Amino acid sequence: MQQHILASLEDARQGLDALISSSASLERVEAAARLLIATFRAGQRAFSCGNGGSMSDAIHFAEELSGRYRDNRAGLSALAMSDVGHIPCVANDFGYDAIFSRYLESHGRAGDCLLAISTSGRSPNVIKAVEAARSLGIKVISLTGKPDSALGRLADVDICTPAGRYADRVQELHIKVIHILIELIERDFFPENYR
Repeated sequence: MQQHILASLEDARQGLDALISSSASLERVEAAARLLIATFRAGQRAFSCGNGGSMSDAIHFAEELSGRYRDNRAGLSALAMSDVGHIPCVANDFGYDAIFSRYLESHGRAGDCLLAISTSGRSPNVIKAVEAARSLGIKVISLTGKPDSALGRLADVDICTPAGRYADRVQELHIKVIHILIELIERDFFPENYR
């Protein structure tokens, strides 16, 4: 069993090493952080969405910003599109592909920012959310796992973390990127927490 444990950890390390060695990816993470910082500086909100494990990551992103990450500080306006009343209502009335776009149409405003997460980069409801965001004047950051994906091509900033054949490795890097984005936002707004 230990050989499987070690193989899994080695596989994860290879994905992380690939991300670390990609200067283009690091530049995109920085660009995404700057976009989020500008959004909050302007008094706007960040939204996030995804399916399955990516939904969990979207929720985690929002709660770390509105709650706390490492140390106490003021909350930042971030919302995951995960409302348990909204999702089945819209899925029933408009179809599952509309669950995120309808949320943005109801709550999003020009100048907001959307973090759209899809390991494949081709989730129809996430793509539809990005299309709605673009029409509303909402900036888009995508977290994907396939280069040159449909979702990535629609985003203002696409952070692609290819990490193997399966979504779990991609998601491991997505959560790393999410934590880095939150830290960079906090370092800008709350530098006292990092002294």
